[in-house]
Amino acid sequence: GCDPFAQTQRSKLQHRRARINQQINKEMRMRAGAENLFATTNNKVKETVALELSFVNSNLQLLKEELEELNSNMEVYQTDEAINVPMIPLGLKETKEVDFTVSIQQAMRTPSRNQAGLELLMEYYNQMYYLDQRFFPLHRNLGVHFHYDSLTGVPSCQRTLAFEKGSVLFNIGALYTQIGARQDRSAPAGIDKAVDAFQRAASFNYLKENFCNAPSLDMSSPSLCMLVRLMVAQVSDVYLLVLQTMTQPLMKDYVPFSWASMVQVKSEHFRALSHYYAAVALCDHTKAHLRRAVIRHEEAMRVHSLCKILRKMDILQDVLALSHKCSLDKYSELDREDDFDETAEAPEIQQTHQKPEITPPNFSTVQVTDIFQKLGPLSVFCARARWGPVHVICLQRREGGLGLTLRGDSPVLVAGVVPGGCAAAGLREGDYIVAVDGQDCKWAKHAEVVQMLKNCSDRGVELSVVTLHSHDEERRAAMLSQSSDKENSRQYLLGGTKGQNSTSLLNWNRKKKREGSGVTKRLGSTFSLSFGSIRDTEAMY
Repeated sequence: GCDPFAQTQRSKLQHRRARINQQINKEMRMRAGAENLFATTNNKVKETVALELSFVNSNLQLLKEELEELNSNMEVYQTDEAINVPMIPLGLKETKEVDFTVSIQQAMRTPSRNQAGLELLMEYYNQMYYLDQRFFPLHRNLGVHFHYDSLTGVPSCQRTLAFEKGSVLFNIGALYTQIGARQDRSAPAGIDKAVDAFQRAASFNYLKENFCNAPSLDMSSPSLCMLVRLMVAQVSDVYLLVLQTMTQPLMKDYVPFSWASMVQVKSEHFRALSHYYAAVALCDHTKAHLRRAVIRHEEAMRVHSLCKILRKMDILQDVLALSHKCSLDKYSELDREDDFDETAEAPEIQQTHQKPEITPPNFSTVQVTDIFQKLGPLSVFCARARWGPVHVICLQRREGGLGLTLRGDSPVLVAGVVPGGCAAAGLREGDYIVAVDGQDCKWAKHAEVVQMLKNCSDRGVELSVVTLHSHDEERRAAMLSQSSDKENSRQYLLGGTKGQNSTSLLNWNRKKKREGSGVTKRLGSTFSLSFGSIRDTEAMY
């Protein structure tokens, strides 16, 4: 990521947005607390609360207006190399710090506005796959809260990793919009880069199709649909459809007024340009098309003058004025004083049949390595499996050997034990060997573990093993605990109830659920494996 303390215009804007989001969150909590006090029967308290609520609501309104003005700031994302019509970029979703890895945490909050920043976000997104598989069970949450803001400033907090994934996907799309907006579109190379960036930013469609039950409006299906249409419009310069979407009742109060005004200005501006170029290219109806072009340019300038934010954008005003002057000068050349013929009405310019392509994100281009690889193979040591604690067992070599059968690789499985031998020391069928004499062997091959056992001294060998608990064993252990201790039984049931309530908070998840019993099915046969059934891949020691 880039330096979080660098005083660039973009970083200053992001810091101001973060500060306003914190103030909005504080005022929202104060309002919630004040509204709870309305339940009292004391009229004096109610009057005090009503007065306090009026101040809180007033502060909230001022903060939201300030945030809307920040979200409407487009100039800091544009290029200074040429005069172009400004594009509409998205700001990054702001998040709170999580006690994880400091370098990853800071880099995630301040990605650089280039390909390296995109690869950073994609690498983190790919890394979350390993986090999800290792530490987040399907039906139990870990109490880790993920905080993100929204376009309205109202914060959202979820305890599911899907919310973190969706927010990172949103920031990837937002970063593409910023990269596209900064390109110099006066040159063909800059146009190609801008088109590619906005086509990739339209991958908000991937977020819409793969995630549901969004906790904030900016990640809901209607909002994402509007953003996809906005990105497609900025590729094709056809803004009528996204303008209609922004004026829908659900989106009208949510989309910043400057965005809707900018889209309307661009719609009129490019319709005027289409008539202008039609007049230049055609011999017939030239004057009619120029007349329509002048009218459209004047309408674009009128809409531009109605928005305070757009009036501050000198680049946009210069582009509109220059285009209007070109059309007006061309029309003045053809408009003679002695021409009393009525100007015919120019037909509308037909829409193009070429549709911009939406480029979905390709996460396979960024290769990552599991940062928790030392915990063992992900297919075995994952959140779906229920493991017991590590047991250290000392085995003495006898005349018949250590008396155990091994099977498999990475990690090696205890397929069988000799009754009265190793079993007396606590070793059981189905145990996984994770260390031999203190040397980690979760990733060791079958032959490597066998060699370690053969090289053990006369004093024996020290094995560290873990046991995979099946669901039947967990139920039996729970029943034994309930029958032996009623007090512990009641606490166990209360704990289970709490777990069910907390699970209901995970209300934003992937649409495609993971397979929850893959590891259990794979390892279920090891518990019933007889000692005498030794296959080609097994060996007895």
